[in-house]
Amino acid sequence: MDIPAIPRPRLVIILGPTGVGKSAMALALTGRLGGEIVSADSMQVYRGMDIGTAKPTPEERRRITHHLLDVVDPDEPFDASRYCTLAQGIITRLQGEGKPVFVVGGTGLYIRALLGGLIDGPGADEPLRRSLKEEGKRWGIPHLYGKLRERDPQAAARINPHDAVRIIRALEVLELTGRSIVDHQKDHRFRQQDYEVVKIGLMREREELLARIDERTERMIVDGFVGEVQRLLDRGYERSLKPMQSLGYRHLAAYLAGEVDLEGAIHLIKRDTRRYAKRQMTWFATDREILWFAPDDLDAVEERIDRFLGR
Repeated sequence: MDIPAIPRPRLVIILGPTGVGKSAMALALTGRLGGEIVSADSMQVYRGMDIGTAKPTPEERRRITHHLLDVVDPDEPFDASRYCTLAQGIITRLQGEGKPVFVVGGTGLYIRALLGGLIDGPGADEPLRRSLKEEGKRWGIPHLYGKLRERDPQAAARINPHDAVRIIRALEVLELTGRSIVDHQKDHRFRQQDYEVVKIGLMREREELLARIDERTERMIVDGFVGEVQRLLDRGYERSLKPMQSLGYRHLAAYLAGEVDLEGAIHLIKRDTRRYAKRQMTWFATDREILWFAPDDLDAVEERIDRFLGR
């Protein structure tokens, strides 16, 4: 006798580039449909980094319960693996309580890892990784990319020639396993997902999105972003820390060190945030499961989620 399949938990994913309006959409949807929000933002996990990460306000967090905000201090390690462990525990509990779960954010790696798990590749080999980084510093990223193209052309064809992190990881996996990282990824695709999902992507016209990014940057400055960075530095968080190297924080730390004036720092924040939004869209463009909506199309999004949840 066939054993009936156990239904998988259902997740609503709200994603899109920075500044597009994901938080506002998620708040409106949870207000109408109930449920709680699980953040999928790699920067909002850090305590004390509120303004520059566009973290939900205290009032918004009182209105709708948010998870995976303020998880670690800026000098504590946090990665996709830890994110998955924490998120899965929260999702299991919320599902047991019968609450809709909204996973909201723009960190594509966290979303992909949560839905499909991490590839069964080797862990980081720190001596090898340091050696590759030193090689990159000495000879340049084009040298490393040329090395990858020669040794693993199928990985090189899928990686941006300027993406040092992915180039080094691909070389590392090849050295440790003798197999292309692409082969590891292909093997991984056969793994069954733990969740049923509907992916709601939000997008605006390009010029409108860029204008919103610029306006949000200006608003962050008015709201005290410079003071936030100064407080982090005063607490002993070094500029070299990974979170302190993120958008806005590294630029304002340079301003506070006298390396650039405030106007120049703001200009760089806007420029680099626009570039980040473009990279996010490049990442999401490869996912054909995403259903795209305008951020003000709340009724259509609600109707689609209602059908997905079987209401």
